[in-house]
Amino acid sequence: MKITILDIHGNYTDKIIKINEDKFLKKSYHYSLYLEIKRYLHSQRQGTHKSKERGEVTGSNRKIHRQKGTGSSRKGTIKNPIFRGGGRVFGPKPRNYSIKLNKKIKNKVKRFILEYKIMKNRIKIIENIALDNPKTKFFSKLLLSLKLNNIKSMMIIDKFNRNLYLSSRNIKKFKLIQLNELDSFSLLHFSYIIVCENSIKHILNFLSI
Repeated sequence: MKITILDIHGNYTDKIIKINEDKFLKKSYHYSLYLEIKRYLHSQRQGTHKSKERGEVTGSNRKIHRQKGTGSSRKGTIKNPIFRGGGRVFGPKPRNYSIKLNKKIKNKVKRFILEYKIMKNRIKIIENIALDNPKTKFFSKLLLSLKLNNIKSMMIIDKFNRNLYLSSRNIKKFKLIQLNELDSFSLLHFSYIIVCENSIKHILNFLSI
């Protein structure tokens, strides 16, 4: 498979990257993908939810009425859960929702998604971008030339660039991410992946091509 590198205007250049797709998608990692997405979503939860039990509610501990002879059931204090403003029974408590997954499985899932994106021509490689000042208009024109306007797309860069970040942060359905921050959820969430020329080497090394 050959992928032609595009310029910043979306035009084809003479640069071509050859990819050997013979080993792609030889094994299914759908269940591992499910576990990785589940782990990612669970890790986004703070787990700080908390409700007060009857021992934590403010109120008197005085017995409401005598135990027998009233014709009504025994109720104890005003903090009884059957009363409005009383404590909650079996309410939520702070907990950790994180799930452990081996690093080897995470890398296999990333590779599986990247292979799928390459086979479906969902990865576009462009020349390196250098901006002297933040220009949101530049990114809008770039996505328009790549026919990715109003389409969920993500750009991968090798290291943080302040001008690129400020230029792209206000564009809807677009995300700029560093190579070391790449995760399976983002690869799966965004339909198209835009890779700068200086980052494609790291991705090819990751795919062991």
